[in-house]
Amino acid sequence: MDSKKIRKKFLDFFEKKKHKIVPSSSLIPEDKTVLFTTAGMQQFKDYYVDKESPYGSRVATAQKCFRTSDIEEVGDKDHLTFLEMLGNFSFGDYFKEETIGWALEFLTEECGIEMNRLVFTIFKGEKNVPEDLDSKKIWISLGADESQIEKLGMEDNFWGPTGNSGPCGPTTEIHYDLTGKPCGKDCHLDCECGRYVEIWNLVFNEYYQDEEGQLSSLKSKGVDTGMGLERLAMVIQNKSHVFETDLFTPLQERIDSLAESKKEERGKRIIADHVKGAVFLISEGVKPSNTEEGYVLRRLLRRAMRHAKILELPKNSLEKISEVVFEIYKDDYLVATDKESVFKVIRKERKKFEKALEKGLKEFEKEVANGKLKGETAFHLYSTYGFPLEMIKELCEEKKIDFNQEGFEKAREKHKMVSRAGAEEKFGGLSEDPDKNEVKLHTATHLLHESLRRVLGSHVKQEGSDINSERLRFDFSHPQGMKKDEIKKVEEMVNQKIEEGLEREIEEMDYEEAVSKGVLAFFEKDRYPDKVKVYSFVDSSGEAFSKELCGGPHVKNTAHLGKFKIKKEKSSGKGVRRIKAVLN
Repeated sequence: MDSKKIRKKFLDFFEKKKHKIVPSSSLIPEDKTVLFTTAGMQQFKDYYVDKESPYGSRVATAQKCFRTSDIEEVGDKDHLTFLEMLGNFSFGDYFKEETIGWALEFLTEECGIEMNRLVFTIFKGEKNVPEDLDSKKIWISLGADESQIEKLGMEDNFWGPTGNSGPCGPTTEIHYDLTGKPCGKDCHLDCECGRYVEIWNLVFNEYYQDEEGQLSSLKSKGVDTGMGLERLAMVIQNKSHVFETDLFTPLQERIDSLAESKKEERGKRIIADHVKGAVFLISEGVKPSNTEEGYVLRRLLRRAMRHAKILELPKNSLEKISEVVFEIYKDDYLVATDKESVFKVIRKERKKFEKALEKGLKEFEKEVANGKLKGETAFHLYSTYGFPLEMIKELCEEKKIDFNQEGFEKAREKHKMVSRAGAEEKFGGLSEDPDKNEVKLHTATHLLHESLRRVLGSHVKQEGSDINSERLRFDFSHPQGMKKDEIKKVEEMVNQKIEEGLEREIEEMDYEEAVSKGVLAFFEKDRYPDKVKVYSFVDSSGEAFSKELCGGPHVKNTAHLGKFKIKKEKSSGKGVRRIKAVLN
């Protein structure tokens, strides 16, 4: 069954269940607290609360989605930037019994998936939200064995909201067992062996979360489900990863026909995903730039260009690969007449990057002649010539020299400090145009930093950070990878401080006075102005949990942040670790 048939079968199935089939909304949402449409329910968000749906109480969609949080992970078996989300939605109509029953009926009877290869998770109950016993009873009544059901907490089985506020609730997830064999006695759903893949998330919207993170019961219960078409196709087509499905094999074949090297499979996957994502963004009017959606597009294109260069693809290869994207989606989302306008944007960005690449590579070669690359020079390549950070690291690996991560981050932070000096009054010191979620994540980095110091030791200090509207990335000094219990302790400490509702306090003082009071500072004195701002987060007794020199902005109270979740902890250079985290 090819992907077109799977998509059609899904929509036909729910149309028979009296659902209105609604077209996909744009990748650029009306909700400006997020850059892109990341889930099928975004266009229906208001219908769960106080707005009447013009489509009726039951709808189903195949929704275009774009996710930026895992760009660096693209190239493995199931991480993508552009994807399609199949979903069915109820606004005060049916609830758990119908949702679960139809999901199982579609997977087993329509798609031929064996019941014994499925594993189900339910919400175990946490923070005044009770255990989802109803979902468990329903699964068992439909033939599931208790051994196929696993209970998980809010981090895994409580979804939403999208943006800063909105409907949310407990979930039950459907996972597929790809291999049928455990890798060992401790094999589990999130095991890195890749045995399981999540294919469908069924969300029961029973609550509304406000901007302060407080939950209240919704007047009318709703259903929001999401199933990745690419992952479902991988399961139905019996493939080991999404890049082997018919949604990607034509792209892989085109890349192979252009490539001199038949190796570098990860690079080919990155090109295939990034070109597809770029085509969809450009077709919706996004142009490469240094801010917001345009920056994401530029990052995709330049990363794809870098891997095309490694594979020795011809200069116009991205345009040729883009043609295949139109072929795959011409009957569904893309219009053939848009081809030339898309190619024009890609060509313009390629020519711009080629010039910068040539000049930047000359400077790189000159600088590394003595066997090392200074952090300041690396940042100059990044900021002046538009070299993606990953590309600078790859160039260093090719030359067998160490990448000075610490020096790079210090140069970047210095650049930010200089930029903030002139823009602080206008922009609040974080970036030129931070959205509400970026401000929340900025506050979360302060809580994370102090929690790391308390769990791991006072040697921990910030070595760099990067925040967008969907996630934070935080680099810190630490000699080895964190243990699972250390990650858990840090995560719990941050969430504890969020729950306590620490108040934000801002003081302006001399640099020396700030340092004498134990305020965290990352650079030497000459990098700061004479008067500095100190941001503290203080509990009800007046004791400060975190104190840092910062330009802001931050939330007034940590209770506004929501749930903090560490998604990944890994190395970011010698003696430097990196955490990626989100707020739900």
